[in-house]
Amino acid sequence: MEADKYIPLIQDELAKLPDYVNEYYLGTNHAVTTSYQYLTEIRRFFDWLRVSGLADVENNQSITTDILEKLRRNDIMLYIDHLRHTKNAQGRLNSPTSINRSINALRSLFKYLTVTADINDGEPYFYRNVMAKIDSLNDTKTLNYRAHTLASHMYRGQMKFDFINFLSHGYPEKCDKRALPGYKLNKERDIAIIALILGTGVRVSEAANVDLTDLNVKQRLLDVIRKGGQRDSVPIAPWAIEYIQAYLDVRAQRYHALKKDTACFLTLYHGETRRMTANAIERMVKKYSTAFGHPLTPHKLRHTLASEMYEVTKDQVLVAQQLGQKGTSATDLYTHVDQRKQRDALDEISDQDKE
Repeated sequence: MEADKYIPLIQDELAKLPDYVNEYYLGTNHAVTTSYQYLTEIRRFFDWLRVSGLADVENNQSITTDILEKLRRNDIMLYIDHLRHTKNAQGRLNSPTSINRSINALRSLFKYLTVTADINDGEPYFYRNVMAKIDSLNDTKTLNYRAHTLASHMYRGQMKFDFINFLSHGYPEKCDKRALPGYKLNKERDIAIIALILGTGVRVSEAANVDLTDLNVKQRLLDVIRKGGQRDSVPIAPWAIEYIQAYLDVRAQRYHALKKDTACFLTLYHGETRRMTANAIERMVKKYSTAFGHPLTPHKLRHTLASEMYEVTKDQVLVAQQLGQKGTSATDLYTHVDQRKQRDALDEISDQDKE
């Protein structure tokens, strides 16, 4: 399970942070990946507090809530400016998206400390929430621009079927001959995973965590555990079923699966049967899509389903339900992916001008 990877990392982060951050972690209901990201952002902020002199203590564990209570808006703005001028692991300056993740992590922590925490006769740690005065960074790109960029990184329409056909027949001619045994072993599984994501819009972590009992091929339904631990059930596109069934037909024999192997998507590691991880799925999709000549990530496969569903239904609520999102703000982007209506309107205007 994906949690098996992140829980030790989360514990490592918590060991370096004050007890009230441990309480925050236990008192919030974030997905395990979000919890890990937020804790790393909190630890990074605490590091900066000590380096900047705002927290005159020897280690992060010694940063008290009194120090956080006294922080001013200007202090947080200095930290954001520090992030703006800091390079990431790839050697590039932090993007607005990365900085907003830091802001969201701190907002979450301060909300817990000032509202949710229940320590002294029902009172929180303190009441002055400096993060309530901090806005997220604006994304300078319009929805149209972001949608156009997104559309160029999706496998919409016939392209998704061309990709699957490439996986079935074309990839052996493109890959290193030494990779052929692995391809032949995992071909049905890999195609089934890609078809499942394209046919449901599930996240890569959700696909990795699917158990065999979560799949109802006859009713074309998939039970899935969403971010935050909520259970959901989503329909599967009819075209994807044949690829999923082709994998299920060989799963037990191909991967030596026993009753204890509950994971749907399996891998063999040094002869041992294991659940395929989200990271392994990421690498698999990158490998095949690069060979196809159009590199993308599993998240773009999810975008593909969302944009195609919106194109057919024009219903953002329906798309949000399929994706397992709580609101429709994240689906605004898909209303701009297909720019044909804009083009048609411009053509009509031009035609009228000629008359």
